[in-house]
Amino acid sequence: MENSIYVAKPKVVNDPILGLIEIKSPIILSLIEHRWLQRLRRINQLGLGELVYPGARHNRFGHTLGATYLMELAIDTLRSKGEIISDEEKEAAMIAILLHDIGHCPFSHALEYQIANVCHEDLSIVFMEKLNEEYNGRLSLALQIFKGEYHKKYLTKLISGQLDVDRLDYLSRDSFFTGVTEGNVNTDRLIKLMAIDNDRLVVEKKGMYSIEKFLVARRLMYWQVYLHKTVHSAEQLLISILRRAKDLCHKGEDFFASPALKFFLTHEVTVDDFRNDSITETGKTVLENFAMLDDSDLLVSVKTWSMHHDRVLSLLCQNLINRRLPKTMVQDKPVGKFMEKYLRERVMQEFNLTKAESEYFVSSGTISNKAYSQNHDQILVKEKEGNVIEIEKVADMMNIRALSTTISKFFISWPKNIELE
Repeated sequence: MENSIYVAKPKVVNDPILGLIEIKSPIILSLIEHRWLQRLRRINQLGLGELVYPGARHNRFGHTLGATYLMELAIDTLRSKGEIISDEEKEAAMIAILLHDIGHCPFSHALEYQIANVCHEDLSIVFMEKLNEEYNGRLSLALQIFKGEYHKKYLTKLISGQLDVDRLDYLSRDSFFTGVTEGNVNTDRLIKLMAIDNDRLVVEKKGMYSIEKFLVARRLMYWQVYLHKTVHSAEQLLISILRRAKDLCHKGEDFFASPALKFFLTHEVTVDDFRNDSITETGKTVLENFAMLDDSDLLVSVKTWSMHHDRVLSLLCQNLINRRLPKTMVQDKPVGKFMEKYLRERVMQEFNLTKAESEYFVSSGTISNKAYSQNHDQILVKEKEGNVIEIEKVADMMNIRALSTTISKFFISWPKNIELE
């Protein structure tokens, strides 16, 4: 049976970032083999980031294994410093981080809320709840830790906090595969300096500068990779494609799409629909339909739709598959309505489109970057004398003030062949 814990021998994975990762827990080995987790092999970690950084073809699966390994290192470090963490708690925390991204949609964050109006964290919880049923309650503690309901709150902070193993892995991993060296952080040192004080995750004071480097790396990775204007324009193009496909479906158009993708093109679903086990017209539940989706569903569809008779859809798809990405202007001030109107009029003239159709080709909005929050979930530093204080009180205040400031920029994207006059 699929939910049986059938893997007896430990496995060793050769990871390009962390080296040899040994996986010993039978239930973790079994979960790794589960079809829902294997799906993450087919979801790109950086969405459309490879259109700017050709090496960025790594997937969510590798990230989850890396984060799980770092969780084990972190817990072993805390144990070595006298913290009492049972084997059951350790395994549960590792399961929680292993499954933390299982709810991601195709192309990761690029299509968040576009396939379904549900965030990936909520979907991860639904997947974990269903897996807990399959594994006869063996994931109950992992669920408590993941949702912050367990009394040892620091275990949750290791999964989702301002200095968690999730961020420690993806910064180093994404830095490596993109070649953006500014994002590389000293993961091993940061973990070795972690400690617990009154159920709070803290870092020894000698790790203060490593923390500052970590926060600076996070800010730089957001501007250079995650919010790179060309990556962002590609994501906006993919969103427009999906929006046009949904609009055509709602008008009764019947065109190629995998059964799972077609279901989400024709249905608006909520998180309650994912929890509902009722069978849809596809013969599967809503959750099972989602579990069938990965990047390939979108890629094959976009390639096919590039030849669709609907001119808007075909143009959008041709632009993506041939990397004719929209031009994007990013500025400190909001984009004026006059510019949006002007660009839409130019699109209408250039492509002989209606006003409604031109809206798929021009997009605008805001992008924001904040590396650290001083008012929420602060990073705590433990001094030699045992005092625990917020990092901003011991670090360079100018750095912390800058890193905790939300920087918002305004963008507008339009077709590449239209020049501003």
